[in-house]
Amino acid sequence: MTASRIDIDTIRRLPKAVLHDHLDGGLRPTTLVELADAVGHTLPTTDPDELAAWYYEAASSGDLVRYIATFEHTLAVMQTREGLLRTAEEYVLDLAEDGVVYGEVRYAPELLVNGGLALSEVVETVQEGLAAGMAKAADRGTPVRVGTLLCGMRMFDRVREAADLAVAFRDAGVVGFDIAGAEDGFPPADHLAAFEHLRVENVPFTIHAGEAHGLPSIHQALQVCGAQRIGHGVRITEDIVDGKLGRVAGWVRDRRIALEMCPTSNLQTGAATSIADHPITHLRDLGFRVTLNTDNRLVSGTTMTREMSLLVDEAGWTLDDLRTVTVNSLKSAFIPFDERAALIRDVVLPGYEL
Repeated sequence: MTASRIDIDTIRRLPKAVLHDHLDGGLRPTTLVELADAVGHTLPTTDPDELAAWYYEAASSGDLVRYIATFEHTLAVMQTREGLLRTAEEYVLDLAEDGVVYGEVRYAPELLVNGGLALSEVVETVQEGLAAGMAKAADRGTPVRVGTLLCGMRMFDRVREAADLAVAFRDAGVVGFDIAGAEDGFPPADHLAAFEHLRVENVPFTIHAGEAHGLPSIHQALQVCGAQRIGHGVRITEDIVDGKLGRVAGWVRDRRIALEMCPTSNLQTGAATSIADHPITHLRDLGFRVTLNTDNRLVSGTTMTREMSLLVDEAGWTLDDLRTVTVNSLKSAFIPFDERAALIRDVVLPGYEL
């Protein structure tokens, strides 16, 4: 099937997998308005459509730090048990409606304790909400498996606490770990003790790298910290000249280290200039294990269906390309091999037989 023959309704029905998606960046605008009213938080506007537009415009400054600043409002309504339960449940239902069959949701527990919840209570509450969402999605005939990545904020000093939580909850829905936040000036090796602890405890982790900071951040994430995946990684192209791969790029490709690429988000933060020229297509052609992701659905005004449609319409992607990135995501998911293989064999591949 050629790109021109894939319409958006077809894309919406395709089974999808997402590895890089933030819980606090994906709230429904209506939910944000209602929860803000309940806790007395002032939003830029209380009209859901206007709020969605505000988020996209405010985050499209070309600067990662300003992009992150838009999370002030979503975090403000996620400090209570009620807010966490609702946002987690709706997160799952929104994935299921978008055709996602496997997702990994990430968030930083340390940012959700201002309402008095302990770190462990935050994790327990989010897991409860995710479980409720998965149960409802299954009842509706659109089952989706969602695993959790706990994040430490790289510019603060609680990363090791977040890593300890990931270990403590690894048999209760948490499948891995990440560090997030402002990348430039906050290298991953600052938190080496946390990553060494995770390796000892056999907890997989990804690291945001190669977005706001360049090749050294990718090298450090991999060779110093031991990341199994790279969040974004668009600046791996700095190690590729005329199709020839440097040492870091070659390591990433040859060892099948997944790149969690987020095209729309990268345009907003200035890490890419257009969908047509986004590195995901060039890296796909060079044999890298690229995956396609939303990053923050509210902030970027996007869904997996939209990300796929943009690549089809503006970068010439085909049905085979969409299937490949979906399989890539599942191959690199932080769940057991047999579960990954079953999703690929029983759900994804049959779903692409149009």
